[in-house]
Amino acid sequence: MRINDSIHSDQLPQSYYTDTCNDTAPFDQLTGDVRAEICIVGGGFTGVAAAVEMAERGYSVVLLEQNQIGWGASGRNGGQILGGYGPELADYDDYKKVYGDAGYKSAWSMASECVDIIRERVRKYGIECDLTWGYFDAAMNERELKSLREKKALLEELGYKPAMKYVEGAETRKIIGSDRFVGGLVNMGWGHCHPLNLVRGEARAAQKLGAKICENAQVQDIVYGNKVQLKTDNGTVTADKLILGCNAYLGELVPKLASKVLPTGSYVVATEPLDDALVAEIMPKNYAVCDLRWALDYFRLSADNRMLFGGLATYSGRHPKDLVKAVRPNMLKVFPQLKDVAITHTWGGYIGIGLNRIPQVGQLADNVYFAQAYSGHGVACTHMSARVIAEAIGGDKSRYDVLASVKHPVFPGGKLLRQPALAAGMAFYKMRDALGM
Repeated sequence: MRINDSIHSDQLPQSYYTDTCNDTAPFDQLTGDVRAEICIVGGGFTGVAAAVEMAERGYSVVLLEQNQIGWGASGRNGGQILGGYGPELADYDDYKKVYGDAGYKSAWSMASECVDIIRERVRKYGIECDLTWGYFDAAMNERELKSLREKKALLEELGYKPAMKYVEGAETRKIIGSDRFVGGLVNMGWGHCHPLNLVRGEARAAQKLGAKICENAQVQDIVYGNKVQLKTDNGTVTADKLILGCNAYLGELVPKLASKVLPTGSYVVATEPLDDALVAEIMPKNYAVCDLRWALDYFRLSADNRMLFGGLATYSGRHPKDLVKAVRPNMLKVFPQLKDVAITHTWGGYIGIGLNRIPQVGQLADNVYFAQAYSGHGVACTHMSARVIAEAIGGDKSRYDVLASVKHPVFPGGKLLRQPALAAGMAFYKMRDALGM
């Protein structure tokens, strides 16, 4: 049994994903002084997707990851592939408020394209990551059901092409075998995957395209200027352009960015493989599922029929001491049928959230770009951030300017008080969830 107690380790966590990873062979090490057109910091989806985009365009690329490729949230999340460019943006009006009259249609289009990038990349490079299509927004009350009916009608009106189906009442059992939900919305344009295999598969694709992917290369200092120089313990990189994709693990490398993203804990458990009869009862369609609460549960089946169940967002900066005791009760509220099923793996770590829960894309200087703060919905939209940054570096800033136009506030209270302040705020939203508000 693998129960992860090394959340802070600099090695890949002992998760279900690590135990079933196709490729754990090391990538390159940085030594000496290296020159490149593009340097990328961060070996998660943002950085790796940017490496693919830039290498495909013919640039010389060096990527620096302080631990291993996929070590952070990109390699240990719930594996949900969701469209959208911000978890709170539900319709055209929301996008118009955020991106303005000139940009909201472009942002809406990108919210769908981000999923298509993954679909095409997996096909193009033959990445084996258990890619499966089908997603279910699960409603717990009539208010949520109404919002999903409206969402389906709006998406159809706007020409959303993937198949959708609204279900309620007894029909819900054909999707998910739980009394906790009264209905929901099926979306066949979204889905799930093995995220560690996806991010490492994309890194190998970038490597084959000529990118130098370096692990165990923690950046100690950045010297800005016409050329950007990045210093590590074992070498330096001098580049024309820099892309920062560190998200929750930025630390104090760039304080201006760190003040706008808060590391927030998120955790997953995996059960032993379930027998076919139990799978047919609780997850007959093999969709990825999220509920609609602010502090949500998310879950899906693995390729070998384990239940992967996650959530339990923590905003205090402290990880639970016992993840089984912390997460299992939430799983049993949804699936009491799993009460006698063993949990074989637990893992977790930080995701990066922004105060307005909108992904942050921008520049620190003419030759320094960044993307961060996906608020737990980053598997797909990281790929869109990487694409628009690549477009901007290539000379087309039309879509980049739409995303970069958003003003993102810093967290109040400074470094010491921002986590307690947010924890108090989230307690309020969890209370609203409990009251069905």
